[in-house]
Amino acid sequence: MMPLVPIIALLLLGSGLAIAYVIGGGAVLAFLAADKGRYLAILPQQIFSKIDVFALMAMPLFILAGEFMNRGGVTKALINLSIALVGRLRGGLGHVNVLTSVFFAGISGSAIADAAALSNTLVPAMRERGYSLSYASVITAASSIIGPIVPPSIILIFYGAIMGTSVTSLFLAGIIPGLILAASLIALNAFYAWKEDHPRISAEEAPALAPTLLRSLPALCLPIIIIGGIVFGWMTPTEAAAVAVFTALAAGWFYDGLKRDAILEGLRRTAMLSGSIFIIICAVSALGYLGALERIPEAISSAVDALGLGPAGYMLVLNVIFLIAGMVLDIPVALALLVPLLAPVALAHGADPVHLGIILCFNLCIGLVSPPLGGCLLVVSTVTGVNYWRLARAILPFVLVQVGVLILLVQVPEISLFLPRAFGFMGGG
Repeated sequence: MMPLVPIIALLLLGSGLAIAYVIGGGAVLAFLAADKGRYLAILPQQIFSKIDVFALMAMPLFILAGEFMNRGGVTKALINLSIALVGRLRGGLGHVNVLTSVFFAGISGSAIADAAALSNTLVPAMRERGYSLSYASVITAASSIIGPIVPPSIILIFYGAIMGTSVTSLFLAGIIPGLILAASLIALNAFYAWKEDHPRISAEEAPALAPTLLRSLPALCLPIIIIGGIVFGWMTPTEAAAVAVFTALAAGWFYDGLKRDAILEGLRRTAMLSGSIFIIICAVSALGYLGALERIPEAISSAVDALGLGPAGYMLVLNVIFLIAGMVLDIPVALALLVPLLAPVALAHGADPVHLGIILCFNLCIGLVSPPLGGCLLVVSTVTGVNYWRLARAILPFVLVQVGVLILLVQVPEISLFLPRAFGFMGGG
């Protein structure tokens, strides 16, 4: 009967049923197929224990802060600042695209949100300046994955809650990898700017740095408040998220006067996104409970030992699995499904939980811009009107650069762990 469970789950998925219900229904069927039906009585307690996590409170608050900032006129201020800083270089708007994603990372923490926002603003501007539509779309998609790596990151909070790892450590660990990724994309854009003779913004067109920086301060204050408050012990990540909401409201009022309708729409979107993430956690926790009963992590560990993979071999396999998962699954789903089963084996082989979190989340983010179902590619293709498969071919050099950064992070854990160690935040809890 057990082989029928994935078949039934696929049929339910094909029917258009929400993936949370597919996973939850499949888990209940798997309990019955494995003759573990008596354990279903304990399932509500197991589900509640997975969502009764203090760190998860930060997630809806950061989502809300991002909604307020995105609807409050912050985009234009950050783009103007980026133009003032790097717009005069050849290929300046490409550099602006990447740099704006770095600034956005400290606001929304969402690759999809960043891709949608910049596709509506920077892609038309790049097109008017002589960039091809496909290149403008590709660099927008490629740079959008900086958002989930640089704090505050929704997926790092999610990973921390699943694995019981310090969110503060994860936030600090994501800073240098995110900046390395940004620098790599800027270098690749500089190469294309030289090769294809991309234009630069003239000194007359670029805004003056000092007044532009001054006007951008309310937007830039948000990541400073979040990271500074957490690192120096003034706030927990959850408290910092609450402060971020009020800061986002103030910034939105400063720029465009955040209207009542925009606030209500932001609240509605936050409720929808948060609810969808929490229901996925509930569904996957049922599957994880069955996996614990069936001792699946132990079985995987035994298989790894039997195959003689060792720590390096298993890490390679893990990276391939998560890279493929990121192509076809939403990141919260992939994290909730795979991390409880596969991450403990890596930890047993000596991996650091903070470094492992950065590596796995980085993998899944690359999947967002990789065919066949890269979420950011789909969003950018929809907004800009570029054919999806044309976009998928054009983005391959950027994906290769991102994979190169991933390999560097895997081989040199100290890149991720330097800041957590320097500030005295290490380990789980």
